[in-house]
Amino acid sequence: MAITRNIIWDRPARLYLRKATEYISQDSVKNADIVVNAIFTCIEKASRFPEHFPPDKYKLNNSGSYRAFEIYSYRVSFYADAETIRIVRIRHTKQKPLNY
Repeated sequence: MAITRNIIWDRPARLYLRKATEYISQDSVKNADIVVNAIFTCIEKASRFPEHFPPDKYKLNNSGSYRAFEIYSYRVSFYADAETIRIVRIRHTKQKPLNY
């Protein structure tokens, strides 16, 4: 049985998701719910199986602890250790990629 890690959100990631949800909701509340639920589902999966997701190619000097996934045109980067998953960044895939 897989260990479920605690999920911690960095403030910028939390704020970005909130703004993205508000933006999508302007056109469709249903679509906003679909996107947010899909992101949360992937984060929940990452809390149990972080190795399922590839290392984050935009993280400089990444030892493999930083991983990322893309869903519905949003890229979610997270840090995984033995006890926690830290959501460090969420960005729309059409934005210019940033190394960190």
